[in-house]
Amino acid sequence: MKTIGVIGMGYVGLTLTAALARKGFTVYGVDTQPAVVEALSAGQPHIFEPGVPEVFAEHIGKTIHIVPELPRDTVDAAIICVSTPVDDATHEPYLKNLASAAQHVAGRCGPETLVVVRSTVPVGTSRRIVLPELQPGTPLVMAPERTIQGQALRELVELPQVVGGLDEASLALGLELFAGLAKQLVPVSSLEAAELVKLTNNCHTDVIYAFGNEIALLAERFGLDPLEVIRATNLDYPRPDIAKPGYVGGGCLSKDPYILISAAEREGHTPYLIGKARELNEELPVHVAHRLLHLVQDLKTVFVLGWAYKGWPPTDDMRGTPIAAMMPVFMAAGVEVLGHDPLVSPEIITAYGGTPVPLAEGFQAADAVLVITDHPDYRALDLRTMLGEQPPVLIYDSWRVLDEGAVRDAGVRYAGLGYEK
Repeated sequence: MKTIGVIGMGYVGLTLTAALARKGFTVYGVDTQPAVVEALSAGQPHIFEPGVPEVFAEHIGKTIHIVPELPRDTVDAAIICVSTPVDDATHEPYLKNLASAAQHVAGRCGPETLVVVRSTVPVGTSRRIVLPELQPGTPLVMAPERTIQGQALRELVELPQVVGGLDEASLALGLELFAGLAKQLVPVSSLEAAELVKLTNNCHTDVIYAFGNEIALLAERFGLDPLEVIRATNLDYPRPDIAKPGYVGGGCLSKDPYILISAAEREGHTPYLIGKARELNEELPVHVAHRLLHLVQDLKTVFVLGWAYKGWPPTDDMRGTPIAAMMPVFMAAGVEVLGHDPLVSPEIITAYGGTPVPLAEGFQAADAVLVITDHPDYRALDLRTMLGEQPPVLIYDSWRVLDEGAVRDAGVRYAGLGYEK
């Protein structure tokens, strides 16, 4: 297999296309958005991911071709990478993109073409939604994407690739395909097992982070330092480490728990932990916004550092960003929100209700500074210069990446998640 179709040029499809091209495959990347097709065809990725622009610059028009539809009867395998969002109100997954992609593949490829589901889906979806759209006899596998943003090109090669097949023949073809990409293959017994692997990975991560956040909320009530407690808890202790508290967002962790809950409820079971962990992680940004209003009386202006959902590895991804949950709290209180992010554009900050400003200006103009992400630029800040002659009343350093001593020496109150001494 040397010619691959990738359906959907979002984060998953874009990075997979780049990784496959680097391994010598010819890739036809398909997207229905003309602007995306135009930008990628010009070698200009629309999503930030280290290494991807360089791959496109080298391979576009040679072994990478971006098209609005698959070339007929050309690809050896078609990999479906379309989005599977959840409804904001009902939290039910939207799977019509998946069915449409399967219909497209069936209309452009013969039954000998391997079809791969790579989108994150409820357990049973590959068989229930994708398979009926395909031509009879088409081999089908589920091979979930499990990379982290900022390290995708490396992890696509180095992480074990899980593959589950419709039958033995499908599984063999799936393993043959991914042997050309990943160093280690993990065959599982079914499509459904592979689907549950992806959901298990992300829901477990969400639960782990939620427990660290639970400790932070407890420490806040007890007047303790959650990082001190967590460090002492973890030091040379053989059971699993407690996670550092922090915001939990992104395209996967903010929706995959709901996808698994939906699948479980179809089978008559409501998970005990998964929903509560997601509820806690979604409440944390709201809680912090209210804490700022409590800690700074008559708060007029807050300067928010970090608008993407995370700072390390760096990204411009706004899916599941904490600021989206915080803004209604600040707006209701009449607080002006200034904003800065090393990768998020001023236009996006404005669209979310903030006013983009340079770092120095924000520090001087605000009553409080709220650090939302642990971006390396913020870790390296020269606070003595930034705080200047008109420092804010409070710096709320969510990830505890700033120099607390320098903040206090400037006469500024310092706080963080669960830490309000």
